[in-house]
Amino acid sequence: MGFWTLFEVASMPILQVLIISLLGAFMATDYCKLLPVDIRRSLNRIVFVVFTPSLMFASLAKTVTLQDIISWWFMPVNIGLTFLVGIILGWIVVKILKPKPYLEGLIIATCSSGNLGNLLLIVVPAICNEDGSPFGDTNVCTRIGLSYASFSMALGGFYLWTITFHMIRASSLKLRDDEAAEDFSSKQPNENLDATPQSQLLKGESEEQVAIVVKAPQDTSPKAKGNAPLWRQVVGFLHQILEELMAPPTLGAIFGFTFGAIDWLRNLVIGAGAPLRVVQDSIKLLGDATIPCITLILGANLTQGLRSSTIKPMVIVGVVCVRYIILPVVGIFVVKAAGDLGFLPPDPFFRYVLMVQFTLPPAMNIGTMAQLFDVGQDECSVLFLWTYLAAALALTSWSTVFMWILT
Repeated sequence: MGFWTLFEVASMPILQVLIISLLGAFMATDYCKLLPVDIRRSLNRIVFVVFTPSLMFASLAKTVTLQDIISWWFMPVNIGLTFLVGIILGWIVVKILKPKPYLEGLIIATCSSGNLGNLLLIVVPAICNEDGSPFGDTNVCTRIGLSYASFSMALGGFYLWTITFHMIRASSLKLRDDEAAEDFSSKQPNENLDATPQSQLLKGESEEQVAIVVKAPQDTSPKAKGNAPLWRQVVGFLHQILEELMAPPTLGAIFGFTFGAIDWLRNLVIGAGAPLRVVQDSIKLLGDATIPCITLILGANLTQGLRSSTIKPMVIVGVVCVRYIILPVVGIFVVKAAGDLGFLPPDPFFRYVLMVQFTLPPAMNIGTMAQLFDVGQDECSVLFLWTYLAAALALTSWSTVFMWILT
C-alpha cells in the first residue's frame, strides 16, 4: 500500500470528524440557533446515559468472545501504558507551561486518553479493504480487525470513564474552588465605610459570612482528612472507585463483556436465530447515534471556544508533540519488547493495532465530560480542533512506519 493511498485511508475518519464539527459549529451560530448551550447540555446528558452505553454493549457483545479476551490479554496492559506514559508527559507539560489550575486535568487527559473507539473502527477495516494490504485476506482481516477495534474501544472505555473521568471531575472541583474564593474575596468588608450605620450593618453581615465560610472547610480540609481513621479513608477511596465504575458507559462495557463471554447469554441476543435479537438491534441503533452527537457538540462548543478560550498556544504545541511524536516512539519500543518476550500472538495485525493505540488523537468523550462537569469546554474544543487537524498527517505517517516495521 502506497503512502498516498494510506494517507487517504487514514485521513477519511479525521475529515469526517472535522466536517461534522463544522456542521455543529454552524448549528450553534446566532443564524441557526439550533444548538444553544442548554440544548447542548441536555444532548450531552443523553449521550452519557443512553447512547455511549449502548455503543459499548452492542460492539462488545457481538464481536468479543471469552477466548478473545484470554488470547488478547496484553491489550489492556498496552492501553494502560498509553494512559500511564501520557499522564506523566501531560504532567510535565503542565509543570513547564503552567496553565490555569482548572485546565491541568483537561490537558493531562488530552495527552493520555486516546480515541480508542470510533477511529479504530473506521481505520482498521479500511486498511484491510485496500489493495495491497499487508495483513492477508480482506474478509478475514476485516472480521479480526473489527474484533480488535471493538475490544480496544471497550478497554479504552474502562480507562476513560474511570481515570479520565476522575481527572475532569477534579478539574471541575478546582474551578468551583477558584470561583468560591473569588466570590468570597468580593464580599470582604470595605473598612473605609465604617463611619456610617449602614456600613456597620454591611460589615456585620460580611463578618457573619466570613464565619460561615471559614467554618465550613474545617471538616473537609486535607488535614482533617489525614486525621481520619485509616479504615474510613479506605472506605472513601473504594466508594469513589465504585462510583466511577457505576458510570453508565462503564456499566455498558461490563454487560457487553458479560454477554460476549458467556455463550448462552450471547446466543440470546446475537445471531439470526437469537430470540432477543431485536434487543441487540435496538441497542445498536441507539449506539450509532453516539459519534455524530458527540462531534456535533464538539463543533458547537468550538464557536465560543475560538472567541473565549484561555488556552496558551504553547500548550497546544505541547499536547500535539506528546500525542504524535513521543507516544508513538514509546509505542514502537513497548510492542517490540513485548513481542521479543513472547507476550504477543504472532499476528502482525494485532501488533499494528497495539502500535496505533499510541498514535491516536484525544478521545471524543473528553468533550462529553467537560460539558458534563461544565469545565474547560471552550479550551477542550480548541485543543480538539488542532489535535485532529494534526492527526491526519501524523496517523498516516506513523501507520506507514508501523506497517514497514511489521512486514
